[in-house]
Amino acid sequence: MHLSPLHVVGLLATIVLIIGIGIRSGRKVQSAADFSSGGSRAGAWIVCGAIMGTLVSGQATIGTAQLAFSYGMSAWWFTLGSGIGCLILAIGYAAPFRHSGCSTLLQIVSKEYGPKAESLGSIFCSIGIFISVVAQVLSATALLITIFPINRLAAAVVSIALMAFYVIFGGMWGAGMGGVAKLILLYATSILGGILVFVMAGGVSGLMDSLQTLLAGTALGDYSGLTDAASVHARFTSLLARGASKDIGSALSLLLGVLSTQTYAQAIWSGKTDRAAKKGALLSAFLIPPIGIACILIGLYMRGHCITADEVQALQALGQSIPEGLIQIESTSQVFPVFVVNFMPKLLGGIVLGTLFITVVGGGSGLALGMASILVTDIFARKNPRVKESGVNLTVTRGTIMVILVIAAAVAILVPGAMINDFGFLSMGLRGAVVFLPMCGGLWLKGKIPSRFALAAIIAGPIAVLAGKLLAIPFDPLFLGMAVCLVIMGAGLLSGKRNNLSLSSH
Repeated sequence: MHLSPLHVVGLLATIVLIIGIGIRSGRKVQSAADFSSGGSRAGAWIVCGAIMGTLVSGQATIGTAQLAFSYGMSAWWFTLGSGIGCLILAIGYAAPFRHSGCSTLLQIVSKEYGPKAESLGSIFCSIGIFISVVAQVLSATALLITIFPINRLAAAVVSIALMAFYVIFGGMWGAGMGGVAKLILLYATSILGGILVFVMAGGVSGLMDSLQTLLAGTALGDYSGLTDAASVHARFTSLLARGASKDIGSALSLLLGVLSTQTYAQAIWSGKTDRAAKKGALLSAFLIPPIGIACILIGLYMRGHCITADEVQALQALGQSIPEGLIQIESTSQVFPVFVVNFMPKLLGGIVLGTLFITVVGGGSGLALGMASILVTDIFARKNPRVKESGVNLTVTRGTIMVILVIAAAVAILVPGAMINDFGFLSMGLRGAVVFLPMCGGLWLKGKIPSRFALAAIIAGPIAVLAGKLLAIPFDPLFLGMAVCLVIMGAGLLSGKRNNLSLSSH
């Protein structure tokens, strides 16, 4: 795509703004506690910013528009599931997390089931979070390659450099303050994008009319499995267009992932009071789903105005003519940025591109912070007591974040971008299968489940999710992983033997 000077000005101004916030927030960091949890001094909006700064990431924006291009309303599950997860986090988990006396979710597990459970959970949970970090680097790389004439390696290096600026200087303060700035920018640009779509398309009815004209009973529609107006309507207006099991499984993955991810728990711990922490999570719950709606509208509009390179090749192979007046895109991951460049005012479009990029950068950096906190607190500090010292802990945490980002960039260069959408759900599912039920046992079933059952669940759950993914089972592999965990933990509860390993070595 060709960017005008105004596009570039808007984009760079947005990026410079967020970098400046990250550096400024570093002045608030005086200790490891300030870095990892904001010193528990954050207000509700900083808590909300820290949650949304990570949760509203590449898949929530670029990925949602991409999925809406093919499946319409079912693309809402990422942001809708995220919102439901934040609501449950606020109502049921914020206070128990803060009163647990722990600084990571796996410490809650360790207190009840012993250090082995914490170490095993740390490894599996870190794998799950790392998958999401890779997904964010992939999203940022794809966006940069789309709008700038640079190669994948250069785009990946720029992506992780900005992620490092975003969080390494300020930690949770950087993620929170940057998240608030990004939230304001994202909301303003999403609303404007939605308004533009409504005006240009003539409302929802106009959107559907354009889809039916392009796809109902046409060669292009046949290629997508859409044979008439009814099938077009069913595909793009149903929340279960990909199948009930897949879409509900996706929602469950997000819900459990929010409750089982260190990054979002850290945001809760950063709150200066229980009320501030709960309010921050509630704000996130109500603010996230509308962003998904805006991205879906953009995806639907672009479906009526774009054709992919694969679709062009398929129609040519069948000897069919290519519909006139459509914008050709290389892949569906370009839907959002192509809309911005072609249909939004140039300066505003540059700001939106910068916001999209920072959205992805914020997601990756926040996840890297959560993963580093798990590794440093639950693994490194156990191996070397010096890591518990504030100064050493801060240095090791920052260094760990940088290592995570570098490795993620290396993986992103080797993995095709088409896997971005799959990464988010797989990552959330893995985290939920590892942490959720053992954590709940540590919070509400103290002394009732022997530690060996929790250990077995922590190992078997994520393995079942990965096995289900590799075997391509006909339902979401998260259901398999959670079923395995539930059976094992239930067997432990029914065994009637009290757990005596709540005597953690903390």
